[in-house]
Amino acid sequence: MKKLKRSARLVEMTQYLLARPHTLISLTAFAERYQSAKSSISEDLAIIKEVFEDEGVGDLNTLAGAAGGVRFVPRCRKDQALEKIVAVCRELEQPDRLLPGGYLYMTDLLGQPGLMQEVGRMFASAFADRQIDVIMTVETKGIPLAFATAQFLNLPVVIVRRDHKVTEGSAVSINYVSGSAKRIQTMSLARRALREESRVLIIDDFMKAGGTVQGMVDLLHEFRAVVAGVGVFVESGEVDNEERLLHDYISLARLTEVDLKTRHITVQPGNFF
Repeated sequence: MKKLKRSARLVEMTQYLLARPHTLISLTAFAERYQSAKSSISEDLAIIKEVFEDEGVGDLNTLAGAAGGVRFVPRCRKDQALEKIVAVCRELEQPDRLLPGGYLYMTDLLGQPGLMQEVGRMFASAFADRQIDVIMTVETKGIPLAFATAQFLNLPVVIVRRDHKVTEGSAVSINYVSGSAKRIQTMSLARRALREESRVLIIDDFMKAGGTVQGMVDLLHEFRAVVAGVGVFVESGEVDNEERLLHDYISLARLTEVDLKTRHITVQPGNFF
């Protein structure tokens, strides 16, 4: 890279950090990349750190020592996140979104890249301080959420399938009981998709009683993996506490009331707030 003026270097450094979240970058690497002294790089990073923190973009953590450097950790301001989720709640309250069984139509929201990016940042902020190796979700509607979260945590994604695909080689399959419908269903994961003893963050789009998430937890036991956290976009608040199969999770929105006759829906911010 050619030597840049300081103003251009600040812009390029900012973009470089934003594109590499949770990645330790040494001062030496920056100095060589921009053909500048480490003292100048340190001054630039101090400016970027201040802006990131003031604007709620994230933290720029410094690690001292020969193997040290800086690491960008994306964050979201709770007030800004709450404002966005309140708008999502109002959208989900539209009567025509109500589906049989008390479910909500959310596919259109899950297909909005801008919204998914903001939701992914919220999940990444919520789980930023946990040790995680991989993000897991189940096909299909959880996939956009998982990849959006993975972008900000800089982690790979593994996708659990309802049916085993021959193109994925040998797989581990389990039966689980759907928490809401009480039906026995199947899910599988390719053996080579997940290393044993991995620390896994589970992300899903909707949780009623928690049967699907609990199924993924049980599947992880077959890999001797550890559940590092569970995040759900929308949870149902109409399930009794005794019926809920999962209690340790973070939700962004909560479906609190559904009247099938009047088609009245109430959605509130989840326990993340």
